[in-house]
Amino acid sequence: QKKRRAATARRQHLKSAMLQLAVTEIEKETAAKEVEKQNYLAEHCPPLSLPGSMQELQELCKKLHAKIESVDEERYDTEVKLQKTNKELEDLSQKLFDLRGKFKRPPLRRVRMSADAMLRALLGSKHKVCMDLRANLKQVKKEDTEKEKDLRDVGDWRKNIEEKSGMEGRKKMFEAGE
Repeated sequence: QKKRRAATARRQHLKSAMLQLAVTEIEKETAAKEVEKQNYLAEHCPPLSLPGSMQELQELCKKLHAKIESVDEERYDTEVKLQKTNKELEDLSQKLFDLRGKFKRPPLRRVRMSADAMLRALLGSKHKVCMDLRANLKQVKKEDTEKEKDLRDVGDWRKNIEEKSGMEGRKKMFEAGE
């Protein structure tokens, strides 16, 4: 048990040491990022000095508009390049897929089609044969069976229910049973 305690104590000590090192590294990274940001801003954005006269203000505005236009053009150019490279990547990945021979099968839907529609889809306008399967069947007369005769004799079931409803109907049932 002493060994276990020593091992767990050592593990905990190593964990805490690693956490302390990680915290100091994170602090260093954030400070370096802040310094880098300040340097970039100082380089690319000079401090603004507002002139006193109207003409100098107009010139400053013209300069700022020219800078905005140039930055906007650069942004547009980079967007177009990005779209172009994305399209090329898609084309190349499609070619790679084709070369491998592995195609992703689309999910198939069930479609109800008659035989005529299938033949028309397969053969196109050449199809002139009608595949009406019921047209060639023979007419067969139904023979009267005993069940059907009994059903016809019974007649409308609603009449029977009305006759049997109420006390009078029950009386008839008892009398018929005797």
